[in-house]
Parts: sequence; C-alpha cells; structure tokens
Amino acid sequence: MSETPQIACDILFAGGDVIDGTGAARVQADVAVTGDRITAIGDLSELRAGRKVDARGRVVAPGFIDVHTHDDNLLFRDANMTPKTSQGVTTVVVGNCGISLAPLILHSDAPPPPLDLLGGSTDYRFERFGDYLDALDETPAAANAAFLIGHSTLRLGAMSDVERGATAGEIDAMAKVVEEAMKSGATGFSTGLIYAPNKAAPTDEIVALAQVTSDGGGIYVTHMRNEGVDIDKSLDETFEIGQRANLPIVVSHHKCAGKENHGRSAETLARFDNARGVQKVGLDVYPYTAGSTVIMVEMVDAAARVIITWSDSRPEFAGRDLSDIAAKLGCTERDAAAQLIPGGAIYFLMDEADVQRILAYPHSMIGSDGLPHDKHPHPRLWGTFPRVLGHYARDLRLFTLEDAVHRMTGLSAEQFGLKDRGVLCEGAFADIAMFNPETVIDSSTFENPTTPAAGIDVVMVNGQVIREDGRVTGARPGRALRRNRA
Repeated sequence: MSETPQIACDILFAGGDVIDGTGAARVQADVAVTGDRITAIGDLSELRAGRKVDARGRVVAPGFIDVHTHDDNLLFRDANMTPKTSQGVTTVVVGNCGISLAPLILHSDAPPPPLDLLGGSTDYRFERFGDYLDALDETPAAANAAFLIGHSTLRLGAMSDVERGATAGEIDAMAKVVEEAMKSGATGFSTGLIYAPNKAAPTDEIVALAQVTSDGGGIYVTHMRNEGVDIDKSLDETFEIGQRANLPIVVSHHKCAGKENHGRSAETLARFDNARGVQKVGLDVYPYTAGSTVIMVEMVDAAARVIITWSDSRPEFAGRDLSDIAAKLGCTERDAAAQLIPGGAIYFLMDEADVQRILAYPHSMIGSDGLPHDKHPHPRLWGTFPRVLGHYARDLRLFTLEDAVHRMTGLSAEQFGLKDRGVLCEGAFADIAMFNPETVIDSSTFENPTTPAAGIDVVMVNGQVIREDGRVTGARPGRALRRNRA
C-alpha cells in the first residue's frame, strides 16, 4: 500500500509564535505559503516545503498596513519602499490629507503647498485617476498600495481660484472626477481642511463629493480644520459629513495640539465613543509628540520646538532648529519661518499622556504620516510600527503585543476594505512580517531620522520575500489594490 503523497508548499514559516491580526492570543504554529496565499496554519512539521524559514523565537504576523501615508510618489521613486518595508509594512494607504498625486496635470513651476510634499510639477502627470493606477500596475513596487482621492488635488484641477467655495458647476466637475476614481478602484476621498487649497471649502461642498464617494462604496478620511482650540467644532463637522453623506469616516492622526489643549484627549475620545453609536467612525494615530508638514508660520507659536525638514530657499538649514536659524538670521522665529517657505517642518505640539491615551483607545489604527520627500524627515517615516511594538507594547505595556498588531493589521484592513489582507488565515494573501519580539524597536531619531528599525527579520508581500535580514531581495510583488477587489 503506497503512502498518501504529502501536500507541498513554497515557503514554510516553521515554529514561530503566530499573532494572526484579529486580536486573538498568539499560538505556536507553522504557516505555509503557496503562490500568493497562505495555504495552511498549524502543526505542519510533515509538510514538504520548497523553503523553510526558521521562525523559532520570532513572531509571525500579518504585514503591517500604514493607513496614513504620503507615499503616492515614493511608489515610483523608491520601488523597494525602503522606509516602510524596513519596518515590516506591506501595504500603504496613499492620498491622505486631501493631497493625491492624481488626477492632476500641473503646468506651473512648482506645485502649491502642501502638494509640494509629494514632488514637483512634473510628478503631477496623470489626467485620470485610473491612469495613475495603471502606471503602478506597469511598474509595481515592493509593497501594496490602496488609494484615496484628495480634495485639494480636485480643487486645483477644477478651480482657477481655490480661496473660495466651489460653484455648482465646479462641484459637478469635481464630482465627475470622484466618480471616475471610485470606478477605477479608489478606496475613498480625503480632505486636508487646514491647508490653503482646501481651507475655503464649505461643509456643503465636502458633503457633495463625499456623497459621490458613498455611492461608490468608499470612505471619507479627513485631516480636520482644527486640532487645537476648535477641535470640537472640527469633530462636529466631520461627524456631520459622515451622517449626511452616509459613509464611514476616518479622522486622520488624531491629536490635541498646542499646550492649552493638552489633556483634552479624554474628552475627544468620549466623543468618538458617542459617535460610534450612530455611525461608522475610525481614527489613526502616530506614536510621537511631534507632527510634521509644510512650513506654516501660524503654527510656530503653538509649538514647543520646530525643526526645519527642508527649504527651497535655504536648503542648508534642513535638520536645524528654527530657534537656531532665527538667531543666525537675526530675526524672530516667525519671520525666519516665513523666509524659509516653501519648505517643511517638524512641530512639537502634543503631550505624551494624550499620545498614550489615543494609542490605547481600542479603535485607533496606526499610521505613520511620514513624508518621504523631506530632506531631513520626521523619524516616524522609518520608525512608527517598531516603536509601537517595542516601546509602547513591550516596554511600557500600554497594550498587549496582540492588540498592537491588530491595530496595524486586521483593524486597518477592515476599516479600509482591504479584501483578504490584514490577517493570517488560510486563503488570505501572504503579506507577512516576522520579527523578534525581544529586540524590535525604532532606531530613527530626530537627529538621525533615516536609521532602519531593529528586529524585523523577514518581510513578505503576496507570497514573495522582499526583505530578509535587513537586505532587500529586489522582488517587487506589490499591487495597486482596487476597492473591494482581491
């Protein structure tokens, strides 16, 4: 009698602690991968494998999903997606804060802030949203990407003057663009209501475009008008938009900015709890007390410290404190900031107690909000996910490692409708991060912001290993993820 042939797999992660992304407790198990899918989890010691990865003493988890990025152009400029894949990220959500690379063709010398965070005018070359996705299909990156269409991008494409509300005709023109984007596979629509191209848009304009997004099955993601003294008004508007347009909402990088607002996170999170009783509401957060964006003079006074990340007029000041620059220039910090525009800056605005309270909130996702085109970027670009795992989960025990992984995998995939991703189970896509739970930690700092994290051993995307032992493999199996499509 012949023996039953053993089922083979391409790659077997053997003997690791599996944290599956659902929030469930870890289990010791093997994970089998064949093609681009997970084919089995359990005791697979008798399984024949093309390659075995020794996962003993390691955690095998779903690849991390960075729900708040500005990687729209990084997908082309660094196809290895080095700042993200080096920390175990396998999927990024782009087009946040109302800024998307498409659909817009610019003929000016330089894109207006904050669109200059993504690149120069020649980078804005896609007439249709679908053209952008097709270009990524033709030249794939190492990581997957899901896509939001940005309101600032829409306004610059449809309006000659963005310092006012859009007319009915302009709203109709933008609505047609949103409809095309949703049909092409966009996940949703984003706003950056603090920024000049978006600031003048009234609530009704946003609702009209959010309604088109809702009709297409998408979500609304917002950098609200105010994260400081008027945060309550901004939350009111955000919840109203979600209710009127009948679609899920996500509040970007939730924070209470400015010293006078420190401690208010207990109040704002209670408002999220109340809103969740009547509508679908989510939020993301990054694990730092400093934010980063374009240079905005009005933000200087509210910050305890400002670091310049880039400046077109004075590139030599990248990485320098604004206070030192002001002393060198012999002027106030506000005047120095004005002289450095266009440029970017890091603003120390938040209190650590608020950051921890928002991180610990059970419905918070993790997003880096990193800016990959800054000369001297915020360290969150390279360190967000290992910082959550190492500093906040392991060292401070703010939450369990299982909960931390859930916030950056399963919860994120659910909120953004990423089909068959964010969890380790049979049939799911094989996006996997294997890390050492004892050593995983961020290594990037405000002084040296591009140092890769420690403790990330293997990163797999769609069944192919893209990083191992700190080195890229050259594989670029990432996909442009269309909404509700595998």
